[in-house]
Amino acid sequence: MKTCIFYGSTTGVTEGIANRVAKLLSSDVFGCSEIEKAKDYDLVILATSTWGAGDLQDDWDSALGKMQNVDFNGKKIALIGVGDQDSYGDTFVNGMKNLYDVAKSKGTTLIGTTSTDGYSFSDSTAVENGMFLGLVIDEDNQSDLTDDRIKNWIGNLQ
Repeated sequence: MKTCIFYGSTTGVTEGIANRVAKLLSSDVFGCSEIEKAKDYDLVILATSTWGAGDLQDDWDSALGKMQNVDFNGKKIALIGVGDQDSYGDTFVNGMKNLYDVAKSKGTTLIGTTSTDGYSFSDSTAVENGMFLGLVIDEDNQSDLTDDRIKNWIGNLQ
């Protein structure tokens, strides 16, 4: 399965996670401004952090408009959300839900949901049916769990 990752990153944390995942998957990785390249892949992974009051990372603002012009029919989509569950527990990884909504409207199939077990937060729009919509990473509070979370998630994608 030909795989790529698109990320938006302000501080470099999401970019670093995207590159770690890409290395393990032997996939291509791009900034989200290059989202039109998604048409050439079978599995498209979208990675974002969440800012402010649950907002999508800024780089995605223009990329979402570009996504409207990409044919995603029949593609599999997986999501990565990076957040801080202690400081922003009421909007934890909400940015991931914004990406999901756009991808879903484009006819994609979501894969790679993960359990909320092991996280401590009060609310997240990125939870459906008791599961996160994708891989969730909290480098601020649980960086010691990141490698295992990535490996377990990748095992569920294949």
